Amino acid sequence: MKQYADIYFNELLNSIIPFWEKHSRDDEHGGFYTCLDEKGNVFDTDKFMWLQGRQVWCFSMLYDKVEKRQEWLDMAHHGAAFMQKYGMDKDGNWYFSLTKEGKPLVQPYNIFSDCFATMAFAALHKIDPKEEYATIARNTFENIIKRSSNWKGIYNKNYPGTRVLKNFSLPMILCNLSLEMEHILGSARVDEFIPQVIHEVMDVFYQPDKGLILENVYADGSFCDSFEGRTMNPGHVIEAMWFIMDLGKRLNDEALIKKACDIMLNTLEYGWDKKHGGIFYFLDIKNAPMQQLEWDQKLWWVHAEALVALAKGYTYTGSEQCKVWFEKLHDYTWKHFRDPEYTEWFGYLNRQGEPLLRLKGGKWKGCFHIPRSLYQVYDTLSATKAVRHEDALSI
Repeated sequence: MKQYADIYFNELLNSIIPFWEKHSRDDEHGGFYTCLDEKGNVFDTDKFMWLQGRQVWCFSMLYDKVEKRQEWLDMAHHGAAFMQKYGMDKDGNWYFSLTKEGKPLVQPYNIFSDCFATMAFAALHKIDPKEEYATIARNTFENIIKRSSNWKGIYNKNYPGTRVLKNFSLPMILCNLSLEMEHILGSARVDEFIPQVIHEVMDVFYQPDKGLILENVYADGSFCDSFEGRTMNPGHVIEAMWFIMDLGKRLNDEALIKKACDIMLNTLEYGWDKKHGGIFYFLDIKNAPMQQLEWDQKLWWVHAEALVALAKGYTYTGSEQCKVWFEKLHDYTWKHFRDPEYTEWFGYLNRQGEPLLRLKGGKWKGCFHIPRSLYQVYDTLSATKAVRHEDALSI
């Protein structure tokens, strides 16, 4: 498996990161453009706050973990300055989107803007420990916790009290976010927080009779036979399982690691398209007709996160199943998502594995899942640090 480390590291530094460095930076207004076509041309100038935060996190992470390149530090500062100046409302909630100049377009209805702002400023604080960055990350994190029981607030469309469901997305991301914040919150606070998020993910949303995790459940974890309650998002589950495996590693909890690995493998088997290959975007647990018309599309982030989960599952447990699946998924992902002509990868494929949109970035796809996946796979599979950066660059 270690032979893949060089391949992933080379793709990260020679294809993905240069694309975003060259095409996304807005030197006139600040921040980053993310709506980029297959060649990197800007096709829309709106700026989405969670993608701004993700890109700040990405360049901060690279500076911290790969190499202290001044251009990466400059990119992180460039995005963070735009976020600081324009990104929040008066109550400290992060807008969903802005104009290119920084004027609010869409209200702060989506708590994931806050999650990725927290990640951005926490990561930036690691490499440039200014107190203002720690304060933004800390205050935003506490605001997320305060809003977590009803995170859409006044923007929630559901009628109160009729069918109150919990959604998997926030507990999932809090597994990772708590570790990203440890140097600011302190180990004691994170140790206190971790059991709560593990319980939410592995007890409340996990359905033992199915061996799977659902996207929406009642507050007690019970099943709701509705469109929302039957929905399964294989990508969310698989991504969450590598977060849980990392928490298990931190806790030295082999049983938790194994359980997360088993759920990940069950989900992959369940979500795999047996006819055309690739992982479905959404599934109905009862095989009823789907509410989401895009249910059978193959998305970049789902496959990128699954590669990380399999690499960690193999490294942490030695599972031969993880190795077989990794090689199978690697072949599919690199064949169908990677653009053989231009740099960066496609994001959206039809069921047959053909690009639906030839964009490289947009409203949802930015500089995050693919670079994070490439780095995580490289780092996980070269855990002995036997792979040297300069060797990877020369491939």
